[in-house]
Amino acid sequence: MPMSSVPAFSELPESERDLARQVLGPLGSAQRRAVAKTITLLESTRPDHRQRAEQLLNALLPHSGGSFRLGISGVPGVGKSTFIEALGLFLIGQGHRVAVLAVDPSSSVSGGSILGDKTRMEHLSVSPQAFIRPSPSSGTLGGVAQSTREALRVFEAARYDVVIVETVGVGQSETAVAGMTDLFLLLQLPNAGDDLQAIKKGVMELADLVVINKADLDEAAATRARAQITSALRLFGLHGRPGQEAHNDNVWHPQVLQLSALKGTGLAEFWDVVKRYQALQQRNGQWQQRRLDQDQAWMWERIDAGLKSRFKHHPQVKAALPALSEQVRSGKLAASVAAERLLALVEGQIASARGASQ
Repeated sequence: MPMSSVPAFSELPESERDLARQVLGPLGSAQRRAVAKTITLLESTRPDHRQRAEQLLNALLPHSGGSFRLGISGVPGVGKSTFIEALGLFLIGQGHRVAVLAVDPSSSVSGGSILGDKTRMEHLSVSPQAFIRPSPSSGTLGGVAQSTREALRVFEAARYDVVIVETVGVGQSETAVAGMTDLFLLLQLPNAGDDLQAIKKGVMELADLVVINKADLDEAAATRARAQITSALRLFGLHGRPGQEAHNDNVWHPQVLQLSALKGTGLAEFWDVVKRYQALQQRNGQWQQRRLDQDQAWMWERIDAGLKSRFKHHPQVKAALPALSEQVRSGKLAASVAAERLLALVEGQIASARGASQ
């Protein structure tokens, strides 16, 4: 869609308009700087920055949506960074542009990223066809930064056609990442099959594809793990809706693959499976429905975050919070009672405003 046909674009302040032009403009160092600046603006918690960021995002939104969104998770040590770098270089060799959102846990001191995934993908990070963005989770439950969905849209507007979102680890982050990507991939180690009980059913239910990495270390163990996980997926009966038969060719059934990211073996077969998954989901309408559901979830996430922010900055809440917090800490007041009193302050003001308007 041409920029002139987007009403929000012409309404942007001049600085944001220039930034949007650079994000949407020719490939090169200027575009990369603009993408980085835009995401930094989106990650800011300052109210004035948030307002500017939302205007900018709304102008870029019509240019987004054209990428394949891949979510990746797995326990620490499974080789997520090695896999992402190997896959990214493979895809660039196939003519793709790859963006990586590596959501790091945040330092409690500086608030910055701890793991530094960019430094662990040194070959991919220097490619002009790749963009790696370590993003601090900033204490967000589950380890997925609040701005991850928004950064993903910026990458798409900048014409990165494969966007990879890497989670911090196993936990709440899986649900969050599965809810913003087209395919959710779970990486496992070759010995995972020996301790299948350690694999939570909830995590397996989210996986569209399971990959056993480091298969070269112990091929027998990797093969055994593949068979056991495949059996577990069949036992769970995953990804079938009520009323759908297991043999229905229009339903995707999770598959288990094995490869070695370090040696680069199995990547072509992996991507072939991904393309088959994409074709099936587009054919049966699940692709479009998943995107629509994700947009609705994004809206409610922003509502939740916005309400929490407005609550914390409410004048009466800010005035009463220190005393009530101290009473809770000293055991003089139940936390639930303190919460109700703070909420009542906001509700009382809303009721007063309604009465004045009538």
